[in-house]
Amino acid sequence: MPEPGTGATVRFSAAQAVVRYLAAQRTVLEDGTEAPLFTGCWAIFGHGNVSGMGEALHGARDTLPTLRGHNEQGMALAAAAFAKASNRRQMMAVTTSIGPGAMNLLTAAGVAHVNRLPVLFLPGDAFADRRPDPVLQQLEDLGDATASVNDCFKPVSRFWDRITRPEQLLVSLPRVMAALTDPAECGPATLCLCQDVQAEACNYPETFFAPRLHRLRRPGADPAELADVADLLRGAERPLIVAGGGVLYSEAAAVLQEFAARHRIPVAETQAGKSAMPWDHPQAVGSIGVTGSSAANALAGEADLVLAVGTRLQDFTTGSRAVLPGRARLVQLNVAGFDAHKHGAVPLVGDARRTLEELGAALEGYAAPPTWQRRAAGLVEEWNALVDAATAPGNLELPTDAQVLGAVNQAAGPGGTVVCAAGGLPGELHKLWRSAEPGSYHLEYGFSCMGYEIAGGLGVKLARPERDVFVMVGDGSYLMLNSELHTSVMLGRKLIVTVLDNRGYGCINRLQQACGGAPFNNLLADVDGRANETWVDFAAHARSLGAQAEAVDGIAGLEAALERAKAADRTYVVVIQTDPGPTTEAGRAWWDVAVPEVSPRGEVQEARAAYLRARAAQAMG
Repeated sequence: MPEPGTGATVRFSAAQAVVRYLAAQRTVLEDGTEAPLFTGCWAIFGHGNVSGMGEALHGARDTLPTLRGHNEQGMALAAAAFAKASNRRQMMAVTTSIGPGAMNLLTAAGVAHVNRLPVLFLPGDAFADRRPDPVLQQLEDLGDATASVNDCFKPVSRFWDRITRPEQLLVSLPRVMAALTDPAECGPATLCLCQDVQAEACNYPETFFAPRLHRLRRPGADPAELADVADLLRGAERPLIVAGGGVLYSEAAAVLQEFAARHRIPVAETQAGKSAMPWDHPQAVGSIGVTGSSAANALAGEADLVLAVGTRLQDFTTGSRAVLPGRARLVQLNVAGFDAHKHGAVPLVGDARRTLEELGAALEGYAAPPTWQRRAAGLVEEWNALVDAATAPGNLELPTDAQVLGAVNQAAGPGGTVVCAAGGLPGELHKLWRSAEPGSYHLEYGFSCMGYEIAGGLGVKLARPERDVFVMVGDGSYLMLNSELHTSVMLGRKLIVTVLDNRGYGCINRLQQACGGAPFNNLLADVDGRANETWVDFAAHARSLGAQAEAVDGIAGLEAALERAKAADRTYVVVIQTDPGPTTEAGRAWWDVAVPEVSPRGEVQEARAAYLRARAAQAMG
């Protein structure tokens, strides 16, 4: 860190210093070329940031572009999706005013934190000198005069600071960069910018704003850990690899594919890891866990060793510990030691790509036994037939989610990317979507955030403008957050959005009934009998936001509309009504959702008995 007061200095306001510093950060892309680390700053201005950050961003708009959204949460979700689609090589900042503008970022901060994504939050804050205290939108804590709504960011930030003097940036900004670029500790950082301090000036060392190049750090595994894991794999008769999001963040997909092919080890994928393997790779066995393929879940039950790569093994992946680790010995290869030790695993701490390369060298000559290879191939053949059947168009009056995604998958082809988040769609997509290459599948299922889909699609399109981005969203999520649909039109970043209208929250309605509950407060039909009379014309709404849009009937109509959407010159929305009831029964695994111990409903009592039977198979620890 440069020492203040030594050498040449430049006088900037604190806000100007933040912007200049961010604009000076550089990164190395996967192809070896240099590029800006921060590609832009999302901003909605208010009294807490318009004068300080607004003036600073205007002065640096050629080196740090400003993007304007319509909702603070939507902007931040787009920034998180951008970082994910960039494999964390590039990122964005987000600035807001104080009060509600700042608090609107919190959900997106949770998304970024859970998914280990670098986003820099720059919320405005109250006056550091407190002369006009309290100010408009300021929260007052009767027991803590230093508190503001921005304290809420602490549990959802990897690094948090409140800037109360401009020279504090000399210490704080390098720490921000450490949090945002560390592969093991990566996540969002929050700098709360007191609005008076934003405008205050300081003589900063010139060297503080010199360009700095950030490279992806690839720590190797401890040699002893590596040797132990190599020995375990050599002794395995039925090994299985579980690929997580860390495979993609490490850009290790090609290495994993080669590793699996050479050693004949089947590979299952988590939600975050899906697309690491082409769906038709000889060792690809599909998704695993609650939304898993029958092939992957069967192999997990039979495996004697599971090598989990770059995954935190949350409950949807492990089937609430009823699927993984099962009876197998579990090895966790992860750049974060925090994750490598979970579930009683044998830890292997290191970068996924580098460590797989080193592990492959240590396993020279090893391949899984032919009987295991044939077992995996047979299960995959059966699974692929089930996928074909589930996604076939059929002639139902209202199509299923599976049939709709089959049509979208066909339209997307190998060059498209699907984007989705919460509800029933992620389960169907995890099982049934056929990914051809890394980055063709973008699901936010760490936080399962409703409202992510459209904003997230915009972030993906900003990161990958060469790809067609296919957003799949239910009517519930669409109504929750759709404003960035217009932002995509305004920015000229075309999205192809399919709205699946099942008239309510179909996924939770199914879960409610599976737990013995009566249908209640989810589907419109169970909320208010008059709701269907005032239901939304989604196509008309999308057109009002500047998109092209149409409503279609049936899969044939959807297929034709998607071709029109691909040919369109701007964001295109296709609305199709779907059946809220059916879901693909093939595959799947148990998920621990607690059922009431006492209820007058017989259905709940039956569900409770089934729940207790399932819990008996659940591993602990």
